[in-house]
Amino acid sequence: MVGSRVRDDVERAHLVDPTDLRYSIERASVSPDLAGLARRFWIPVWAVPPGQSSPQSVLQYPVCLIVVSNTYARFYGVASGLSHTVLEGRGWAVGLMLAPAAGYLLTAQPVRRMTDHHVDLSTVPGLGGAELTLRVREAMSNDPESPAAQEQAREAVEDALRPRLPVDDEGQLVNAVVELVETSPDLLRVDDLCDRFDISERTLQRLLHKRIGLSPKWLIRRRRLQEGADRLRDSDADLSTVAAELGYADQAHFTRDFRMSTGITPGQFAARFR
Repeated sequence: MVGSRVRDDVERAHLVDPTDLRYSIERASVSPDLAGLARRFWIPVWAVPPGQSSPQSVLQYPVCLIVVSNTYARFYGVASGLSHTVLEGRGWAVGLMLAPAAGYLLTAQPVRRMTDHHVDLSTVPGLGGAELTLRVREAMSNDPESPAAQEQAREAVEDALRPRLPVDDEGQLVNAVVELVETSPDLLRVDDLCDRFDISERTLQRLLHKRIGLSPKWLIRRRRLQEGADRLRDSDADLSTVAAELGYADQAHFTRDFRMSTGITPGQFAARFR
């Protein structure tokens, strides 16, 4: 129910103000057969009083998104920086975080063309966006907080994805590359990533530009900043220690990268989000 929430540790990218209780978010995994195409669902429901707004900021993962709400239906490319959404009035959305492999499979074009961009879901080839939107809205229309309604909405999205299976070999490779970066805090250099997969840096550059739209260096930096944002929520976090543990030469370099991506300094973030 809107009004009570604790921070979800798995969603460290969501830079939520801990004092904002005007919305709730339910999260759910995808069916096992879709693991190569999608990661997880998130379903926010909000009730913001008239004249107020609830700004949402997310330090995005390197994946495309499908979002159907009560007012729009969109396919989002990978965001190179912090993404912003403002919640107003009453509403809901059903969002799906795709896997790195999925963007190219769904759009039939290099994902770099979608970087920092979104399109209406109905324009995505082979996804049946109009029918999908109708099914999700029918499921969510009566009670968007109902577990049964949310399950029906998730099933509609999954049904639209299944015709895109199986994931191709290149897609499986990019999934593995991103998974390694996100689970290896000790991986700090692009050449180390190339060594792990025995591929050249040029080959890796081409793969990531095609499948996620951004560079290997960006991929590593983004994981470090997401981890940094999570650590800064700890009241005992020391900026210089966090910077060193993330592999930065000094606190100044960490501060520069963090401010470029989020628009605020690590100190400002810690003061606001702890």
